[in-house]
Amino acid sequence: MSTVQKARSTSALSANNRDRLISLASPIVLLLIWELAVRTGMLDARFFPAPSNIFDTFVALIKDGTLWTNTWASLQRLFWGSLLGGIPALLLGVAMGLYRPLRAIVDPLVAATYPVPKSAIFPLILLIFGLGEASKIVMVATGVFYPVLINSVTGVLEINKIYLDVGRNFGASRWQVFRTIAFPGAVPHIMSGVKLGIGMGLILIAIAEMIGAKTGLGHLIWNAWEILSVETMYVGLIVIALLGFVFSVILNELERMIVPWKSSR
Repeated sequence: MSTVQKARSTSALSANNRDRLISLASPIVLLLIWELAVRTGMLDARFFPAPSNIFDTFVALIKDGTLWTNTWASLQRLFWGSLLGGIPALLLGVAMGLYRPLRAIVDPLVAATYPVPKSAIFPLILLIFGLGEASKIVMVATGVFYPVLINSVTGVLEINKIYLDVGRNFGASRWQVFRTIAFPGAVPHIMSGVKLGIGMGLILIAIAEMIGAKTGLGHLIWNAWEILSVETMYVGLIVIALLGFVFSVILNELERMIVPWKSSR
């Protein structure tokens, strides 16, 4: 490796480390500003409790097991919902990108149903799947499905046509084109869709758990509202925010490993 290449590699590593530090520091700075604003009276402590008070409630909920139980329930629903919505969306999205007739059939359906607020169809989901776990999982799956599908289609369509032509000219089967050209080429967009889908899944699972659920972070927040426990409400909200942050970091690191050329831009 030449000196120039080594310098570029070192520069890329330092830039990545800087980005990681900024990502970790920004929530901490926000919490410090919040604490200072409450202590100086700039924020009303009745509606915006100090982070130190919220932390005390956080520790208490961990000790009595309430937070673990509710977080685990939400994570399970998010996991199964992401699989149920993400895998079919990925397969259908790549297929739509490859085959124009399929895209012509499905595109109008996606365009018509995607703008419908997912929370607005929750009563219908409850009517069909009942108040059990299935309705919560389907709610998450609905939110994950569209971002993954749309980004998968976009990713395949942006692949240079010459690569697909070369595969066909060499006699590649449809499965080989899918596995070796379409899917790898669409991975950067697919990862963006997964990140958007997980974020949407977190939003929808909280909404779904507020109605007809006895566990979950959404249930924890709703129950805290009913008894006017503002600190507990904030604990639930902050845990959801932390989960979103953790998933974002994990998916960003996974993207750096799968698509290293994208992170170097």
